[in-house]
Amino acid sequence: MLISFNFEVHQPHRLKKAVDEHSNNIWDRYVDVKLNKEIFNRVANKCYIPANRIILDLIDEYDIKVAYSITGVFLEQAMEFNDEVLDLFKELVKTGNVELIGETYHHSLSSLFENHEEFKDDIERHRNLIKELFGYKTEVFRNTELMYNNKIAETVKEMGFKGIFTEGADRILGWRSPNYVYKALCGLNVLLRNYRLSDDIGFRFSCPDWKEYPLTADKYASWLASSPGDCINIYVDYETFGEHQWKETGIFEFLKHLPNEIEKYPNLEYAKPSEILNRCIPKGEIDVFEFSTLSWADSERDVSAWLGNRMQKLSFERLKGLRPYLGRYLSSKYGKQWESIKDDEIIEYKLYKNLQTSDNFYYQCTKGFNDMDVHSYFSHFNTPYDAYAAYMDILYDFKNHLIISHILDKYIKKIESLNLEIKSLKENNNTNNSNSSNNSNSKNNDFYEKKNEIEHLKKKLNTLENELNIKNKDIQKLKDENNKLIHELVLLNSKITNNSKNNNELNKNTTIKEKSDKVERDMDDKPKKEKNIILMNL
Repeated sequence: MLISFNFEVHQPHRLKKAVDEHSNNIWDRYVDVKLNKEIFNRVANKCYIPANRIILDLIDEYDIKVAYSITGVFLEQAMEFNDEVLDLFKELVKTGNVELIGETYHHSLSSLFENHEEFKDDIERHRNLIKELFGYKTEVFRNTELMYNNKIAETVKEMGFKGIFTEGADRILGWRSPNYVYKALCGLNVLLRNYRLSDDIGFRFSCPDWKEYPLTADKYASWLASSPGDCINIYVDYETFGEHQWKETGIFEFLKHLPNEIEKYPNLEYAKPSEILNRCIPKGEIDVFEFSTLSWADSERDVSAWLGNRMQKLSFERLKGLRPYLGRYLSSKYGKQWESIKDDEIIEYKLYKNLQTSDNFYYQCTKGFNDMDVHSYFSHFNTPYDAYAAYMDILYDFKNHLIISHILDKYIKKIESLNLEIKSLKENNNTNNSNSSNNSNSKNNDFYEKKNEIEHLKKKLNTLENELNIKNKDIQKLKDENNKLIHELVLLNSKITNNSKNNNELNKNTTIKEKSDKVERDMDDKPKKEKNIILMNL
């Protein structure tokens, strides 16, 4: 039995709760750099640094193998906020026992766009960054939050990857096991996450009401050894170690002792994902239509964590609607060659790509009790409605910026061109005073025509500015209506919550033990991002 341990490593560029209208820097206008630095360094000290050091020791002592899918936005912040984190990941890769898995650079929802050009761009940017920082070529791909359907598989195969990860969900497997390699309809190899064994570590590890608590290294190794199949793919958030599961839970001790327990079973062997694909024969096909896209999030294991309510869908449609405005702005400012310029040098393009990050939509989720606690845990907004209001506010403001900048740039260039022509006419007029009067009159006429054209353009600019001010007022009205809608939704949600509380008061015969048993049954099938807070809140 081949065992692969895989870790997602991601931190988004979190957006501000309100547009900073006083900032002259457009990145600082929308992105909360201070908060991102604070969170990154906190998690680095609790998770990335100690966990990386432990993995390095385990590679040295037990020759273990692991794989990381590290997003581009995480690596950007590592380079900006904490060099030690990046240096430790480089040390891990140099051991030869670590595989880097392809990702979307911005951990984006671009694979859900009708056109996959944005998706391909995100994949290529990530692949180039991994090559630049680690000298490593990725062979296996893992889409944002393990999102998968037939179309995604086709694009990933087209990009040259030999395999893709997704969730080993029961609704696509039926009676089959996730502990085998499968094929996509397009022929791409598919690795499936064993969600039960993964979530035992990720979410049930420190849950005192779980029937298997406490989870020890010897117990877990025995579960691995007794599992049938060719391979077991364990996939968890890397932040499980020290951040989601605090040091005090014993999670680091579990990690340190697990290899020693695994060594006791001759049938267990470490393997990197690409090695599994080389050694295991596919056992069947995986067929997932676009309307039933898989993911590892929430109980549904679909895309409802990001596009499950009206706010999320509206945000997504407005995001896609930005592209034409961005395209006109970039073409006007940089010409047809703008795509060859690094996105760091075009801040508007970088912002647009970061607006695609899945976290922006995850914060807007309004699901029920169990899943909602998980969404709230990761969000820096007080409510999903606040997250929606902030995101839409930024979209409106950014769209306005692109329109104004495009128009002003267009007419300023025209005025500059006309000024150069006037200057040239003046010079010619001064040097050709001896020419005939008719010729002189012709040049003077050209001069005044250009001058009048400039005056006309300036008036047109003033008119456009007035029109833009009117548009700004219209946008403000939309924002006000939007905020009113959010206020109504919050009130409605509050009433529903109060009614629910009143019903709970009437049903006092329901004991905490009965509730705990119900949650425990649910947890056997709970997906990613489940927290002990679910039980603690009962």
